Amino acid sequence: MDCLFCKISNGELSSETVYEDLDVKVFKDSHPKAPVHLLVIPKEHIQSIAHLEANHTGIIAKLIYTAKRVASEKGLQGYKLVFNVGREGGQVVDHLHLHLLGGWSKVNHEL
Repeated sequence: MDCLFCKISNGELSSETVYEDLDVKVFKDSHPKAPVHLLVIPKEHIQSIAHLEANHTGIIAKLIYTAKRVASEKGLQGYKLVFNVGREGGQVVDHLHLHLLGGWSKVNHEL
């Protein structure tokens, strides 16, 4: 399979890894859109949210919990979690990934 994130997950391509266990990997986005921009990916190849099956509920929960834990470890008081789904939804890499974005101060970042 010629999947960029599978290659990162398998160690075939380098990344600035922040956290890793048997199921997930967290690494810095190579084109950050925030002061802190991390990607949380499952090691299992799942193309996108649109391709989830009932047996994937555990991994989705783990992605979100891992993002919460890493955000806390990074000292983020507030942050965004974003799944892009399909090209029309802004997904560029066809491997499920959760964006963890944060690090803005209240003064210079308003919703």
